[in-house]
Amino acid sequence: MRIRWRKRCETREERGPSGLSLLPWLLMGMGSLSHLVSGEAANPWLGMAGLLTFNTLYIAIVFRAFDRARRETTTTWALLGALAAVTFALAIGYGREWLLLFPLLGLALGAVARGGRQLRLLTLPLVVAVGAVTFWRDDWDSIGIVYGTFISTMVTAAILALNETVGELRATREELARAAVEQERLRFSRDLHDLLGHTLSVIVVKSEAARRLVPRDPAAALGQITDIESVGRQALTEIREAVTGYREGSLGTELDRARDALASADVEAVVRRSGPPLGPAAEALLGWVVREAVTNVVRHAAATRCEIAVRSGPERARLTVTDDGRGPSPALSGSGLRGLTERLAAAGGTLTTARAPGGGFRLTAELPAAEGGPVGPEPPHRT
Repeated sequence: MRIRWRKRCETREERGPSGLSLLPWLLMGMGSLSHLVSGEAANPWLGMAGLLTFNTLYIAIVFRAFDRARRETTTTWALLGALAAVTFALAIGYGREWLLLFPLLGLALGAVARGGRQLRLLTLPLVVAVGAVTFWRDDWDSIGIVYGTFISTMVTAAILALNETVGELRATREELARAAVEQERLRFSRDLHDLLGHTLSVIVVKSEAARRLVPRDPAAALGQITDIESVGRQALTEIREAVTGYREGSLGTELDRARDALASADVEAVVRRSGPPLGPAAEALLGWVVREAVTNVVRHAAATRCEIAVRSGPERARLTVTDDGRGPSPALSGSGLRGLTERLAAAGGTLTTARAPGGGFRLTAELPAAEGGPVGPEPPHRT
């Protein structure tokens, strides 16, 4: 994720201002060129070579300044040092119009250093040195050059640093949005897996029961078909709630559904619950565990008895689902178990599985429980 974030930031930087935006400021050097052409300058060929060197270094620096990988290299700082040496040499040697090269030097420094530590360390010495040279060459008449050098350095650094920060914020926002979409997709896939797995299992079991009852007890078969219709309607409601993200499970509701599903599959259900009431989050999580575990028992365990025990205390709650069947299905061992484990881990809980004593399968879930008033133990329910 960090690599993608950096690439997005670099892409944003490339889309923003580039070195081309700083090239028009080279027109400030037209005064120096005019001074050479007029014939007033001593050693005009040396001055021309110096001006050409200055322009070449300036162009190279400003283009490197907009490439993050190259901006922070030693080569860029070496070029900036060479530009400073050439600028001071030309200003000291020629003065007058050549002093306008100092604001260009400040602009290059601001583009490279931006808001970094180097900017704070170099700006003041640069301004002091520029002030000394301009006062020596042109007395107080060029005091504006000192101010211009300081302003060009700080304003360029501030604008480019702000632009870079805005690009990073946009990239971070896009990354957070992408992560939120991924989390929502994961939540939705988990909910659909849990909802449809349980619902379809109940429908299959009740359909089989109805088919067996039709020859000898049509009324009972009709009751099973009515239950199938009810389960289907409830599934549609839950899927709509899952899509909108507002579904909150109820442990009590899931325990009732578990009894009904186990009874339809001819599995003896024993449900025990004791301890203080749980908070809504704990109720919802344990409800998902009950749903997934009972779905496994109904569809794959070939069990004749299933015991569900919920014990809650002041700090922790424990749910165990034990059957006498042949063990978990590949679905529960794979994506189903992994999804439950992730859900509980996110809430500070754990999920473990093991062979039950005397055969069968046991699933144990533990998680923190919200404090609540004590309630008496619920007697076992047998179906």
